[in-house]
Amino acid sequence: MLWSSALAPQAELGLALFLAATASAAPADTAFVTCQNGEEISRIDVTEMHETDRWPLPGKPAGVAVGAHGDLFTVSAGSKTIQRLSTKTGEILSQIVLDGGPIGIAQDPRQGRLFVSDWYNARLWVLDDKTLETQTEMITGEAPAGIALSGDGRFVASADKDADQVSVFDAGTLQPLHRIPVGTRPFGLGFAPDGRLFVGNVGSNDISVLDAESGKRLATVPVGERPYGIAFANNHAFVTNQYSNTLTVISLDTLEPEATIDVGEYPEGIDVTAKGDLLVIANWFDNTVSFVDPDTMSVVRTLETCDGPRAFGRFLEGGRQ
Repeated sequence: MLWSSALAPQAELGLALFLAATASAAPADTAFVTCQNGEEISRIDVTEMHETDRWPLPGKPAGVAVGAHGDLFTVSAGSKTIQRLSTKTGEILSQIVLDGGPIGIAQDPRQGRLFVSDWYNARLWVLDDKTLETQTEMITGEAPAGIALSGDGRFVASADKDADQVSVFDAGTLQPLHRIPVGTRPFGLGFAPDGRLFVGNVGSNDISVLDAESGKRLATVPVGERPYGIAFANNHAFVTNQYSNTLTVISLDTLEPEATIDVGEYPEGIDVTAKGDLLVIANWFDNTVSFVDPDTMSVVRTLETCDGPRAFGRFLEGGRQ
């Protein structure tokens, strides 16, 4: 078909309308905060900073991973159940009970997989992210907790708490690559935008910075008491310190702590919006969520939520990948 200049205005208008519709259809930042004590999920509009729904979810949910296609994955450790829910309605679409101690969870949308850590049996389950059927298992060190997938999809890593190490695997082939010694009792971890892996060591109150490709430890950074979750914004790492009720802010350029931010009591899960302009922190003991501006490094709002918010994992739909 030949292009006609007479059709150009209509084509340009159609393209503009398509782009506008696509932009308006893009998912807004929505937080899904698992509340272990209350056995609920708090659904929060992050832009407006208010709660829009509370959905019941039995079994003491804690681990969470928001999927790439409108799915929400949770771990109810009390009932050893993995659930796939609709992010729109909270309806349970599929679920499975795993024989062990499921705790951490992460999705690999490129491969259509879920990774779930087994606290009791030193392994990661690999599940189909639709049916939740087990595909295979990966051997880790003792008591694996947090799981992280690198931004480029090349690596998946687990924090092996009782082994004082991190296990790194090839996310495509699922083959083991490295077991890297870190600080004492690593629990949460996350990949920075530049690919470095940051690990929170709750026993030694520091962060280990790793190169997942080479298996080398690059640095150790002191933080507050009992570091738990890690997120990245404004060229900084933000670390939740459970016992200090604070965030430690670390420069990604110098790997030096630059600030401390007071948040709620016993902060745990932390995630960041797609634009990197707002951090969301779940405060387990005072049943609140803190919203932190990473530019001013200050709390801009504190919101009440359901009982015992944990949000262990990636819990923002539309958040930064």
